[in-house]
Amino acid sequence: MKKTLLVLATLALYLLHQDVWLWRSARPLVLGFLPIGLFYHAVYCLLAALLMRLLVLHAWPAHLERGVERDASRHAERRS
Repeated sequence: MKKTLLVLATLALYLLHQDVWLWRSARPLVLGFLPIGLFYHAVYCLLAALLMRLLVLHAWPAHLERGVERDASRHAERRS
């Protein structure tokens, strides 16, 4: 279930990246100086970073980490 939600969130974020509704206008200005398209992409980047964090926490293959830890411990033993 968790992986399904992550896949759906990834697809939703991909679809939201195609912001065709903000292409032709720089108005309204957010906070009085920031064009709406730039603000949209700033928020989008924050959401993408949050999604990447969630993907690393919940979908990262654990066997990759075990291999790295095993290699690091072997390397440390050789240096001792």
